[in-house]
Amino acid sequence: MRKIIESTLVSLDGVFGDPHRWATEYFDHDAEGYALELLSEADAMLMGRQAYEFFAAAFPHQSGDYGARINAIHKYVFSNSLKEAAWSNSSIIRGDAVTAVRTLQQQDGKNLVIYGHGLLSQALLQHRLVSELKLWIHPLFVGAGPRLFREGTGHRLKLVTSRTLGTGVIVATYQPVPG
Repeated sequence: MRKIIESTLVSLDGVFGDPHRWATEYFDHDAEGYALELLSEADAMLMGRQAYEFFAAAFPHQSGDYGARINAIHKYVFSNSLKEAAWSNSSIIRGDAVTAVRTLQQQDGKNLVIYGHGLLSQALLQHRLVSELKLWIHPLFVGAGPRLFREGTGHRLKLVTSRTLGTGVIVATYQPVPG
């Protein structure tokens, strides 16, 4: 069974929204290398519509190993409203995302990676489909924006590894605790 790995950038005050506004200066060569390791162990990305639209606008013009990997990897886009997915190696999946992800998870292949903690990630975590949650904890307070976990969401997690990057970002890898 394929693992689903969520990789999310988060500030110390729990903000995960709009990381391009506050996390870019922390994405140095070390962080890019670590992100590339994660993608090299995967053969597809899972994306909601908003994540897809952001990445599809930003990445087709990126170069280097990381940009090349993002552009080359298959992208499953879960949306009932997106008309087309023109970015390379992208396909739209409509309907029940949880059922579709369960099907993808059962197929042969490498890991499935999802960036961010939007509605798709939240649904997958709620249905216990996420195998690992990598939180890239950035050493700053953003002050405003969507928070990682909101009232009413409860999940027990177990820390399995942590890595401190040169910029002070801590990548904490958690696995959900069964039950």
